[in-house]
Amino acid sequence: MNILILNCGSSTVKFQLIATHLELIEQNADRHLARGTIERVGGEAVITLQVEGQKEQRSTSPLRDIRAAVDFIARWASSPDSGIAEIKSIGDIQAVGHRVVHGGERFTRSVLITDEVIRGLEECIDLAPLHNPANIKGITAARALFGEGLPQVAVFDTAFHQTLPDHAFLYALPYQLYRRYRVRRYGFHGTSHRYVAYRYRQLRHIARDQTNIITLHLGNGCSAAAIRNGNSIDTSMGLTPLEGLVMGTRCGDLDPAIIDFIATKEGLSSGEVETLLNKQAGLLGISGLTSDMRELLAEEREENDRRARLAIEIFCYRVRKYIGAYLAAMNGADAIVFTGGIGENSWEVRSRVCKDLQWLGIELDEERNRMHVDGREGVISNNGSRLAVYVIPTDEELLIARDTARSVLEKSK
Repeated sequence: MNILILNCGSSTVKFQLIATHLELIEQNADRHLARGTIERVGGEAVITLQVEGQKEQRSTSPLRDIRAAVDFIARWASSPDSGIAEIKSIGDIQAVGHRVVHGGERFTRSVLITDEVIRGLEECIDLAPLHNPANIKGITAARALFGEGLPQVAVFDTAFHQTLPDHAFLYALPYQLYRRYRVRRYGFHGTSHRYVAYRYRQLRHIARDQTNIITLHLGNGCSAAAIRNGNSIDTSMGLTPLEGLVMGTRCGDLDPAIIDFIATKEGLSSGEVETLLNKQAGLLGISGLTSDMRELLAEEREENDRRARLAIEIFCYRVRKYIGAYLAAMNGADAIVFTGGIGENSWEVRSRVCKDLQWLGIELDEERNRMHVDGREGVISNNGSRLAVYVIPTDEELLIARDTARSVLEKSK
C-alpha cells in the first residue's frame, strides 16, 4: 500500500511517500519512497524533493495555497520525472495519512476521516488555532484531489498522551474551567514518543508493559514524556506546545504572572505577548543570536559567546530537571531515550544534560556518545550505568503510515 503522509502548516507542507502493509510492518520492512517540503505556500514556493537513494532537488514554483501544494506533490510523485518506480499514476497512491496536532479528548487514537471526524477537528480549533486549521485544509485539499473514495486517516499528536491520569493532566485551576472548556494538559509530539518507545521495545526484545522509560524529543520544539508500562503518564507540554522545556523560540515553563507584567511594561496585547513567548523566546530570546542549537554551540566554541553559552546551559538544565521529576513520578525507570534533531545529533547537548546525574545512576560512555550521530541508534551509557541511555532516531511519518494502513485494513475486514 503506497501511502502519502501530509503534515500541513499555515505556509508549509511536509510530505513523505511510504510503502507499507501489515506483512511489511511485522517484518519491519516498510519502504520510504520519497520525501519533501514545500515552504512559503501562498507565493513563490520553495520546493525540496528527494526520492529515496537519490540526490535532493530544489526548485521554486508559484503555489497559491495548500490545495495547490498538495496537487503539486501528487502530480510530481506520479510523473515519470520523479523516478518513483512504485507510483506511475495518481491512482497508485492508495491512502493518505495526516498529521493532526490536536485531537482534544475526543480522539484517543488514529481514525479514518469522515465528515463527522472533520466536524470534530473543527471543534478542536479553539485548542490549536495555529495548527488545526492548516491540518483541516490539508485534509480538504486531499479530498478534492483524490476524491472522497480514497481513504484518509488522521493521526493525532495528542492521542498517545490520553493515558495521563487526571492528577497529571489537570491544572490547579477552578475545576469548572476544565468542565466548561476542557482546560487541561494534552501534550504533543505523541507520535514521536510512541515511535521511540516502540523502537526501544524492539531493541530490548521486551513487551509493551515492560517499557519504563523517559523519552526526550529535543528539536526546535522540545518535550519530555514519562512512559510507564508502555503508557504515557506525564509529559512536559500542556494545553498548547508552549509549556515545558526551553525550545528554539518558545519559552517553556514560566510564572504566568509574567504575561500581564510584560504586557503592562511593554504596552502589548495578550496576543502580542503570546507571540513573543512562542516566536521570540527560548534559545533565540536568551542568546539574541539564533534558535539553532548547532550555531549556538559553534558560537560558544569559536567565540566564547557568553549568551550562547547561557542559552545552552538553561536548555540542558531544564531537561535535567524534567528527568529528575519524571524519575520521581515513575518510581524509577530503566532508560532515558534521546530523539529529535538535537537529541539525535548533538553529542555535546546529551553530555551536558547527563552531567552530574551520576547520583541517579546515569553514566555516559563519551566515546559511544560521540559516535551516535547522523541517524545512528543505540546505547550511549557505559556498561555500569544503572539507567541505560539510548539515542533512537524518530520516524513519525513511518508511524503515521502504519496507523493509516491498519485503519484502512480494519475498515475493509
